[in-house]
Amino acid sequence: MSTRRTIARTVTMDGVGLHLGVPCRLSMSPAAAGSGVRFRRTDLEGTPSIAAHTDVAVLTERRTQLGEEPSALHTVEHVLAAVAGAGIDDLEIAMDGPEPPIADGSAAPFLAMITEAGIVEQLGRAEHLELRESVRVVDGESVYEAHPASELRLDVTIDFPHPLIGRQSGSWTITPDVFERELAPARTFGFVREVEYLRSRGLIQGASTSNAVVLDDARVLDTTLRWPDEFVRHKAMDVVGDLALAGARVRAHVVAHRPSHRGTVLLVRAMRAASTGAAPAGLRTNGAVAGAAAANGAAASAAGTAHVRAMDAVMKSGTLGIEEVMRVLPHRYPFLLVDRILDLEPGKRVVGLKNVTINEPFFQGHFPGHPIMPGVLIIEAMAQVGGMLLLGAVENPESKVVYFTSLNDVRWRRPVKPGDQLRFELELLQVRGPMCKMSGVAKVDGEVVAEAQMGAMVRDR
Repeated sequence: MSTRRTIARTVTMDGVGLHLGVPCRLSMSPAAAGSGVRFRRTDLEGTPSIAAHTDVAVLTERRTQLGEEPSALHTVEHVLAAVAGAGIDDLEIAMDGPEPPIADGSAAPFLAMITEAGIVEQLGRAEHLELRESVRVVDGESVYEAHPASELRLDVTIDFPHPLIGRQSGSWTITPDVFERELAPARTFGFVREVEYLRSRGLIQGASTSNAVVLDDARVLDTTLRWPDEFVRHKAMDVVGDLALAGARVRAHVVAHRPSHRGTVLLVRAMRAASTGAAPAGLRTNGAVAGAAAANGAAASAAGTAHVRAMDAVMKSGTLGIEEVMRVLPHRYPFLLVDRILDLEPGKRVVGLKNVTINEPFFQGHFPGHPIMPGVLIIEAMAQVGGMLLLGAVENPESKVVYFTSLNDVRWRRPVKPGDQLRFELELLQVRGPMCKMSGVAKVDGEVVAEAQMGAMVRDR
């Protein structure tokens, strides 16, 4: 049995945030037993408080976000990694800005704050998230497995096409000493080739070679690596921070391949669902997976049950990775043109992604030396995302198929080329019996590249 832990006194840090580039003063203060870890925005009226919990996490790329604007907190993963790595259960973190200071790009400065403040035990029993069965979550390229264990163990693998990174793997049993020595000092990293694109999206506004490991095509700029595998260590540190959103000390063996912030948040949601022995109330079940589990009845295996709960957690967030998309859509290579569903409100709206790469088979002939995605395939990809919207609202979607019956007001605004990421946004306009109408747009970097209105019907496959 573990007692709860907090810090002995208030400590403060000043600095600039990594992505938003806004100055922020961050203070850590003792908190009452049982209060958990909470953030407080002192710069906003009423000083709103946000729990460090997956229930309020927003699925984002490149960072971990809690809450929605205007009181959102961005890039909190390094702070939470230090808190979880030190075994802190109760803590108040006050910030007078939307993003913690980036410091040197690692969790070590935040861990030093906790050490300076001193750790004290207090009345009450620490809560633990323990699994009864294994869980598997796939989100795009991120693949996770979590297995029952008596402690937190991490196996992390990353793979980047860079001569200094390549494929790196590491394994750690997370204790305060191991975290401090092996993971906390590992810094965030990025690539020169991404700077212009990320800054155009409002990210890395406060980044520099003094608070991140920056790489060009061959080397690290203006710094020396703390370990040759600092990259995978940093990713493991991020996983520790995002696992803190469980709201409890995690006891599990987590195997993460190419982890991401949004992927780890989805994993935590799936682990929480599996640990309760039943899916949380209000979760929408994916018809294909739930139908298969029902057919198996009481004989469904523990692994299959855990997978259903993992799917429930994904559907709660409205997101679907490629494996879930393929359970719903009948399309296959080379005609499956949806990579991910970002947001799905069945019967209302859907947002989906298609990553356009030079490996698309149509670029061989359209056109040699001047690759442009055919406009009809942009509309086809939009229609497939629309199919997810319609099938998401029916029972047993794996037994249905969507036929499109009309296209109106189709316009193409600019060419789509290799390297573009198509974002499709569709909403349902009208439903009459088996017939419906949808309106959709396709965007690249926020700019509309195509639009259309579509008529469709759902039929038995």
